[in-house]
Amino acid sequence: MKNFSRLQQKFRRQGIGVSWNDGVYSVENEHARATILLPEDFLLEEKAVSQLLAFAAVGTPSHAQGVCCACATPDFHPGSTVPVGAVVATPSDVAIPAAIGTDINCGMRLITTGIPKSQAAMHKADLVARLKRLLLESGRDLPMTGESYARLFDAPLADFLAGLPDKGLWQRVDRDALVNELGACIGLERFAGHSRFAPEPLLADRELRDPCLGTPGSGNHFVELQEVEEIYDRRAAYEHGLKVGDLAVMIHSGSRDVGFHVGGRFMDRAKAAWPRGMKHPASGLYGLEGELAREYLIAMGTAARYAWFNRVALGEMVKSALEDTLGLSTARLVVDVPHNVVLEEHGLNVHRKGATPAHAGDLAIIPGSMGTASYLAHGLGSPEWLYSCSHGAGRVMRRQEARRAARREGTTWECVTLREERRIEEAPEAYKDIGPVIAIQEEHGLIESIARFRPWVTFKA
Repeated sequence: MKNFSRLQQKFRRQGIGVSWNDGVYSVENEHARATILLPEDFLLEEKAVSQLLAFAAVGTPSHAQGVCCACATPDFHPGSTVPVGAVVATPSDVAIPAAIGTDINCGMRLITTGIPKSQAAMHKADLVARLKRLLLESGRDLPMTGESYARLFDAPLADFLAGLPDKGLWQRVDRDALVNELGACIGLERFAGHSRFAPEPLLADRELRDPCLGTPGSGNHFVELQEVEEIYDRRAAYEHGLKVGDLAVMIHSGSRDVGFHVGGRFMDRAKAAWPRGMKHPASGLYGLEGELAREYLIAMGTAARYAWFNRVALGEMVKSALEDTLGLSTARLVVDVPHNVVLEEHGLNVHRKGATPAHAGDLAIIPGSMGTASYLAHGLGSPEWLYSCSHGAGRVMRRQEARRAARREGTTWECVTLREERRIEEAPEAYKDIGPVIAIQEEHGLIESIARFRPWVTFKA
């Protein structure tokens, strides 16, 4: 590897040892160690490595070392506290709220429409106008009640879906189909929730018009119309209704205000529960243990259920626009996958910050950017990488840098937004090349690609 000794010297000055072998970096300091899967030409960022080692060194009041294992996927880059692409495992009675933060169950949903993109293109102006109104303006019609939200957080999700109000968009929804699709939602059945952790306004005894429900959120969240560009696994593609040239819908969104409510409260509780007189961690990452950890996981599950339902609402709005524009209703769910959650796996709590579960047989969605390809893949279940894969390509440019480097002419991609800064901050050049990100994960046995998708129109709030 070129200039590796220079890289080692740079990190050694920060007290960090680095070794490299065939795409895998091993990093360590006096407190922790971790591994990072990264293409050779990608920059190993000092801030991200320091954050990962701090994450790997998190303890609890009873255990100086609360983390069993730490690694990072190829979309690895710095976050606010924890790097994106980080995965750590803790004992089953330990949880780290700040590792997940407030964007709980930020995740992806992929829908195949069964409609050729060429057919949809004949109605593009009408379709885009309808979706802009539904997704970005005030066209949502999603009435809810406090009672239905209580069922979302407390009841089996099939019961919740059966009890949706018979008004607005919900009058058009095929509830039996949504129930049948629950099995295609990765990890969903393991999110225990409880309404006592939800924001009180959602539980009011009246009809509600939740301002967050059916909204993608800011930042890198999106709703995107895509074309199936290439099939790698014909059997899997056939099973999931994917054909070259067809229109697909990819949704990236999270738990919105419910996640902020839950995540913020439990980060505060974790800090407040730290014993008086014990030195606070410089990283700001506090480990919860025992009953407090279990309570956090239920609260996190409450927000995770909301995030799933938010993606359901977004998907149903897109389906309604397709039906109204094209007169067709052949859309169906391929998979819904979580990113920012803790899941109990193999007797451990696996914390994924911007990483996707990739157990053997799991489907994973790995987007590039709104100007480059996205992928659907099979997980292969690599224990070395904590049964995970990347959740995207990963940023190579901070949003402030993207604004400075903005190129407004000559774009070949289409972004519909009410905020020009979204188009600039999320431009394709702000992201890593998705090709090497996919290739190195295939080479190391994390995933196997099923299909590649090309963006057609992206909607960003």
